Amino acid sequence: MSQFITLEDYDASIHREILDALLRHDSPTEDSAIIEICEDRAIDEMRSYMDKFYDCDAIFGATGTERNQLVLMMALDIAIYHIFCQHNPYKMSEVRKDRYNRAIEWLKAVAAGKITIAGAPRLPEEKLAQNSPWQISSEELRPTHL
Repeated sequence: MSQFITLEDYDASIHREILDALLRHDSPTEDSAIIEICEDRAIDEMRSYMDKFYDCDAIFGATGTERNQLVLMMALDIAIYHIFCQHNPYKMSEVRKDRYNRAIEWLKAVAAGKITIAGAPRLPEEKLAQNSPWQISSEELRPTHL
């Protein structure tokens, strides 16, 4: 269970009435369980793109005002998309599809190193070197014969 996204964060991206209508369950605990599952999936999806360059434990472990707002916005868009999918994916709003696709395109650009996330903690240099697609090595130097 992640504490990165709170229920109040959804208010900036989706009306509470729409969120409640999507969940339509008898108990609030069942609603929160679905939301948590979708949030965890969204964060895991984001980690798979970002962990090459960024310290995902620090990014997604942040709470309150310490959170990166751009990462939070993308996480919300992905989580809301997953919530919509569990309801009726064929009647999904085009806005939701577009926002999800925009988030995935952004993550692909982050993974390719074309976009940097301002203020997000990066991995240490030695870890970045291990993740580099360019790793050069050579064989041991052989003694020469005269």
